Amino acid sequence: MAMMRLRREDPRVVGSFRLHRRLGAGGMGVVYLGSDRRGQRVALKVIRPDLAEDQEFRSRFAREVSAARRIRGGCTARLVAADLEAERPWFATQYVPGPSLHDKVAEEGPLTAAEAAAIGAALSEGLVAVHEAGVVHRDLKPSNILLSPKGPRIIDFGIAWATGASTLTHVGTAVGSPGFLAPEQVRGAAVTPATDVFSLGATLAYAAMGDSPFGHGSSEVMLYRVVHEEAQLRGVPDALAPLVRACLAKDPEERPSTLQLSMRLKEIAAREAQGGPHGQAPEARPPAQRERVELDRPTGRLDDRTQRYTEAGRGTASAARPGPRTGASAPRTGGSRPAGPRSNAASRPGGRPGTRPGPRTSGGLRPANPRLLRQRLTVFVLVTLIVLLGIAAVKQF
Repeated sequence: MAMMRLRREDPRVVGSFRLHRRLGAGGMGVVYLGSDRRGQRVALKVIRPDLAEDQEFRSRFAREVSAARRIRGGCTARLVAADLEAERPWFATQYVPGPSLHDKVAEEGPLTAAEAAAIGAALSEGLVAVHEAGVVHRDLKPSNILLSPKGPRIIDFGIAWATGASTLTHVGTAVGSPGFLAPEQVRGAAVTPATDVFSLGATLAYAAMGDSPFGHGSSEVMLYRVVHEEAQLRGVPDALAPLVRACLAKDPEERPSTLQLSMRLKEIAAREAQGGPHGQAPEARPPAQRERVELDRPTGRLDDRTQRYTEAGRGTASAARPGPRTGASAPRTGGSRPAGPRSNAASRPGGRPGTRPGPRTSGGLRPANPRLLRQRLTVFVLVTLIVLLGIAAVKQF
């Protein structure tokens, strides 16, 4: 999360907390990074001065504090302190280090299917706790999800409302963010846990595509698309697309529950992390490459050129073979071969069938290998020296 220096008009101390940086500002107020006497860091939200006298905003702020107090679970920021009666009401929650989902996707690009599914599973599980507390977030979107080292966290319950309440603050005015609002919010109908499921589906689509499933435009255009047009999910991976589409159903009754969503996303995340729809990792080497390796593998036989060069080095090279050689030598069989300087091993004196041909001296013996002779001589000298040293040591004692 980006931090900015405090401005001249910003307070330096609020309650028992000292303020250090600005974390951001929204329609309700400003969020600061603060710390208490023990050094615990908090995100402290203060209502703007021009709204502190507005009873509607005070009520809305009080709802956010009440919602934060009722929710139990690891997917939300824990409430630390609050003062609703102050001249400028404020409340402090546990500071969550890490970028928002919106910033991460904007800077690094869309998430993989496994990453999006894992984040979605954690958020779904967190929404289960939110809804069990009788609260509907109503403004779930990428900028309200922080990616901490311990997992995603849902923040900003500023417009959270009790289950079944209306979504309108004024007649014809929807509360929330266009593109992530559910159709019932746009129409002014009652909100339910399914409302957050729709917003989570739009958020997952953004995480997987890097864009809103309802495109861009003015608030009126976006709200119209949410109600009357289908979401565009062409960039969503096939593993996630059916589930995201189910979350974005226009009818709340057709959307999956948060519990079903959590279980399904966990399955997808585990499967995608293992490497594919059937959990099979891709082959380490393509078939064509494997064939090429097999061809390049040594066979223990002399190729045609090597055979020809070996023949030329022999003393018998003056006797040419009958007929020209072809590019590939024919496999040996038990049949007869044309007479020539070379004959089968079986016809040689002392020859053994299956012996690979090699250069021989005039006496029928293979020439000595100078390198092998040097190695053997070195070993002999070393062993002799060790024996002599051992004898000398025994005599001394």
